Amino acid sequence: MSVRRWARDLTMGVRFAVTGGREGWTRATLTAVGVGLGVALLLLTTALPNALSVRHEREAARVDITFGTQGLEKAADTLVIARLDSDFRDRPIRGRALEPEGPRAPLPPGVDTFPAPGEMLVSPALKRLLESDSGTLLRERLPDRITGTIGESGLIGSAELAYYRGLDGLSDQLEDGRDMNGRIGRIDRFGDSQPGEQSPDPVLLLLILVVFVVLLLPVAVFIATAVRFGGERRDRRLAALRLVGADGGMTRRIAAGEALAGAVLGLVFGTGFFLLGRRLAGNAVVFDVSVFPSYLNPSPLLALLVAVAVPAAAVLVTLFALRGVVIEPLGVVRAARPARRRLWWRLLLPLGGLALLVPMTGMGRDNGEFNQYLVTIGVMSLLIGVTALLPWVVEAVVARLGTGGVSWQLAVRRLQLSSGTAARMVNGIAVAVAGAIALQMLFSGVDGQYTRSTGQEVSLAQMEVGVPRHVPLDPAAERLAGTEGVTAAYALSEGWMGDRARDPESGTTLTVGDCVSLRMVATLPSCEDGDTFYVRGADYDVDVDVEELAVPGRTMYLDPAYEGDEEERQTVPFTLPRGMKAADPRRGLLAGIDRGGFLVTRKAMPAAAAPALDGSVYLRLDESVADVHDRVRNTAASLDPMTYPMTWSATERSDRFSALRTGLFVGAACVLTLIGASLLVSQLEQLRERRKLLSSLVAFGTRRRTLGLSVLWQTAIPIALGLVLATGVGLTLGAVLLKMTRTPVRVDWSSVLAMTGIGGAVVLVVTLLSLPPLLRLMRPEGLRTE
Repeated sequence: MSVRRWARDLTMGVRFAVTGGREGWTRATLTAVGVGLGVALLLLTTALPNALSVRHEREAARVDITFGTQGLEKAADTLVIARLDSDFRDRPIRGRALEPEGPRAPLPPGVDTFPAPGEMLVSPALKRLLESDSGTLLRERLPDRITGTIGESGLIGSAELAYYRGLDGLSDQLEDGRDMNGRIGRIDRFGDSQPGEQSPDPVLLLLILVVFVVLLLPVAVFIATAVRFGGERRDRRLAALRLVGADGGMTRRIAAGEALAGAVLGLVFGTGFFLLGRRLAGNAVVFDVSVFPSYLNPSPLLALLVAVAVPAAAVLVTLFALRGVVIEPLGVVRAARPARRRLWWRLLLPLGGLALLVPMTGMGRDNGEFNQYLVTIGVMSLLIGVTALLPWVVEAVVARLGTGGVSWQLAVRRLQLSSGTAARMVNGIAVAVAGAIALQMLFSGVDGQYTRSTGQEVSLAQMEVGVPRHVPLDPAAERLAGTEGVTAAYALSEGWMGDRARDPESGTTLTVGDCVSLRMVATLPSCEDGDTFYVRGADYDVDVDVEELAVPGRTMYLDPAYEGDEEERQTVPFTLPRGMKAADPRRGLLAGIDRGGFLVTRKAMPAAAAPALDGSVYLRLDESVADVHDRVRNTAASLDPMTYPMTWSATERSDRFSALRTGLFVGAACVLTLIGASLLVSQLEQLRERRKLLSSLVAFGTRRRTLGLSVLWQTAIPIALGLVLATGVGLTLGAVLLKMTRTPVRVDWSSVLAMTGIGGAVVLVVTLLSLPPLLRLMRPEGLRTE
């Protein structure tokens, strides 16, 4: 067959689509909207790699304190910087204090001039928060005058809370060795010149592959469904073409041309939707992730692929849909009872997918990376198998449905005549639910591999405040204890002591506090101010026998120096007193470890030792007090900007795993939005095609309530069947993926029910939104024609 004939017939189909009057334009517009929604999400997906890359580049460009900058001397091009990161109502705040040491000190990205002491530069989002009523509590913590905003090049997202403030005395703290555990440093540039590379984790790579397949496949299914809008009316037009002399092949090519026109128009709509969404993205925050619109630039190659693949898919899907339809001059054979669908070939896709995935069972993370192509094709085959099996399932079930009320009979008869159309509407939601169940099982199964216990006993304390060495610990503890919502405060100072002032052969920790605080970290026989204890058998001292070190009269040295130290240390001698008492460790209390070494009460500790100790205050909170964590942070900031409040948690999760999980939630939110919008468009198209039928039934006396219930049943039955099938396929895929990661198979039924419930809720919302148009269509006047 010549290319010229194909082009001629496709062109004729395009002309029918765009010159068919209001009916043709309505049909083309519905197709374009459905396709456009899918195209917009595909364009968003093609823009994600660039968005992630830009965020990573911006984050890397503003890296400050690194190993490569240690040991720098003060110069005209150096800057002393301190990390003041914090939180406000569970939102992270990136804070930095700056003290330039010369005229050529490096400026942070997005900053034109250094803030003076008492001034600060803030991100636009933080400025809006501080100026709002909800930011009143935060304004107490950041009292500096706002003199400007940080530019886009210095932020990773439009909603990021960040600030730079000017602060004096940072260089003095650095010279004194008070670097607050690496939170103060001297730099001559921003950005890490030697970024560390993390080795790839096969399980995380598997998760990434599955996430992308699960999120994108429903989009492709919806696009394939959208290009088949108006199928029944199209068939009647094709029959008319046969009546005037067109052969069967020509009518199919003309139908493909109509679908091509809708798909091309859908590309235009999709581009518009994407540009609108891109602009709105600057104001959106999804699961604490935000971007600037400039981040969302699709890859030209991937965008070209979408522009070519969508029209090509529209033509192929239309030709495939008409492969078994006999179009005759006087009608379409599809109007008669269709032949029963065959099951055997529909099982080939899911079984083939399993055949590709099963050989990788048991690989885990220790036997190399998973084959990305086999994983992608295998998961796609299993999920696409849902779309192949669902029409057969719907047909087989509705054929056996018995009698019932009038609304039930109307719905069942409609499904028996056009079960394929009903199944197509449900395909996208079924694929999405099946993928979501599998991913939920996989994430839940491997969660324990990326989550570890911190050892922090959150029943005893909920926050810890690190106090700088130049701030007296006891007055700081009193201030913190007086904060609203704080019920108890335990102040402890800790340092390292060795048996020699330089290069000690053995050493251990020294903990100083009052008796109440010391009892929280060790089991003491008795305690009075002035007592000293040594702890036996602590895990922390696995390589040291503290009992051998606890010799009265022995001199130990606080903060000993080691070979290679670049700064001189003022070690403090401490003579072990007589009458030391033995104590036993308390497992996992306060600091998350069983403290060993020596425990000393305040009176027994020489005053000269204070500068060599790091102080912390552990706080027990009344969680019922509003904003109690932020009240503690405000008190800590009033003591000194360098105090470091930390909120305790029983567990902590890998950052890479958490980022992937957040990405899944963001993508799932976008896909669910697309599902709802596309289902609504599809439902409206179905109602439009049945306008005259509904009007006829109303004219014959059928109650509107009965017709409304029939439409509800027509939606509910396929959805129920689709969710049951999706649950089975999702559980199967989830079990296979868990076996691949060498993880015990466990089904979280609450999550499975939640996934299916979300799918059902989306359909329910779509059905409710379609009721007003349905009521307008159920009028006898709809029978009038011109």
